[in-house]
Amino acid sequence: MSLDPSPLANPLEQFQLVPLVSLAVGPHDFSFTNSSLFGFMAIGFFLLTVRLVLHNGNGQLVPGRWQSLLEIFFETAQSMVSDNVGPNGRGYFPFVFTLFVFILMVNIIGMVPYSFTMTSHIIVTLFLAMVVYIGINIVMIRQHGFHTMSFFYPAGCPLPMLPLLVLIEVVSHLMKVVSLSVRLFANMMSGHILLKVLLGFAWTMMMAGGIGLVLHLLPMLVVFLLLFLETAVALIQAYVFATLTCIYLNESLHLH
Repeated sequence: MSLDPSPLANPLEQFQLVPLVSLAVGPHDFSFTNSSLFGFMAIGFFLLTVRLVLHNGNGQLVPGRWQSLLEIFFETAQSMVSDNVGPNGRGYFPFVFTLFVFILMVNIIGMVPYSFTMTSHIIVTLFLAMVVYIGINIVMIRQHGFHTMSFFYPAGCPLPMLPLLVLIEVVSHLMKVVSLSVRLFANMMSGHILLKVLLGFAWTMMMAGGIGLVLHLLPMLVVFLLLFLETAVALIQAYVFATLTCIYLNESLHLH
């Protein structure tokens, strides 16, 4: 998240991809960007924390602050799987936990000034949504085989209505990708843009001098309060993404 308050700065500049190590193979660009860097930082930070707390610290019977935080992450993901998938979902817990922690770490690191928020790019959230979508379809086909087609055929449907209802069910199934990707992307991007716009407004008032030197404190106070709200949104969106994944898994396992 960029906190450059200059009124001339474009609020969308904070989402610009900057190549750090350029690498092109023909027409394809495989450059290592700032987005890649903060993605690896999110993974590395969590793995380092786990190692320091649970491996080097051997875990404590009475957990400290960091161990308690890790246990909250674990129990939250475990609760999501058990509540939304049931006993049959235990085998999918590692995937849900990894997805939840990765999005959470990326969102939180994106709240640090002058960092970068990967989930503010639709291509990142779309990739994550496609991984989930392909996964739930593989689970559904492996679990039910040809009977999977009944997922798109409502029970008791009159034959004349069958084509329309099947079309609706197929479109609804495809919209799961949109539901996962757009919700996360839109919430993260809009919040960061709002913060940048308010900072630019406060900066303009302060540079105007006079009474603006006092009045600029009002939008700054709003920014301060919004930082807490945006942090809560970062946490909630990771939770929502993982919860929807569990719900879609449940549909794939039980065809409803």
